[in-house]
Amino acid sequence: MALRIRERIRHRMRRVRSGDDRGVGSVEFAVLAVVVLMLVLTAIQVGLYYHARKVAQSAARQGVEAGRQFGASPGDGVTQAQDFLAKFGGSVQGASVSSAGSTPAQIRITVHGTVATLVPGLHLNVTQYADAPTEVWTAP
Repeated sequence: MALRIRERIRHRMRRVRSGDDRGVGSVEFAVLAVVVLMLVLTAIQVGLYYHARKVAQSAARQGVEAGRQFGASPGDGVTQAQDFLAKFGGSVQGASVSSAGSTPAQIRITVHGTVATLVPGLHLNVTQYADAPTEVWTAP
């Protein structure tokens, strides 16, 4: 009887020493899959953020170009930026456009909104502005 117990103990010790790792591959895959998924989602989220920034910047530039023309007002620039966002601004959610900071000699259009996120509870804001001098006709 003692001989059988010794044999069982030796057999178990051999399995431990030999590195019997049955089932470890599944655990490693599960842990690695979570890490890879997080990296992929982070890369997509970064792309969404930079895309929203570029759309907001383009809307602000469009607004400045419309508002700086001779005879135009800052309101014309705001309207143009809102039209641009209506067409192309799906990635900038809840966008607001303002011409705060504009003067008779300078126009400034600011676009503010939030970015669509993949992570619940994550809120990313985007604020972009553009400014330029207004066109003034002078006598030669």
